[in-house]
Amino acid sequence: MMMAVIVDALSWILIIAGSFVVLTGSLGINRFPEFFTRVHAASVTDSMGIALLMFGLMLQAGFTQVALKLALLLFCILWTGPVAGHALAKAALHGKLRPWIHGERSGELPADGDSK
Repeated sequence: MMMAVIVDALSWILIIAGSFVVLTGSLGINRFPEFFTRVHAASVTDSMGIALLMFGLMLQAGFTQVALKLALLLFCILWTGPVAGHALAKAALHGKLRPWIHGERSGELPADGDSK
């Protein structure tokens, strides 16, 4: 009985922490000044927030088939999330969007042969 209360409390702590991390990331997406910092906020907080949420849900589910499905889903999300963030940033660089540097404005890279 006491062990069930501890597992339940730990699972809710993980779920609340994961929700907080995801909420913080969504605020970062809206508050950060340019594309690359927004992509960073989205990919990092999604990976950590989803991991905490899934671990909390796995503790709630116990040792069942549902926990196995959640673990497989977590594996897929942890594999594809950072790859998608990297692909977005790489595509933006390829599309001539340059990162923001303190004191400058974000914008397109100069064309080949052009000077700043």
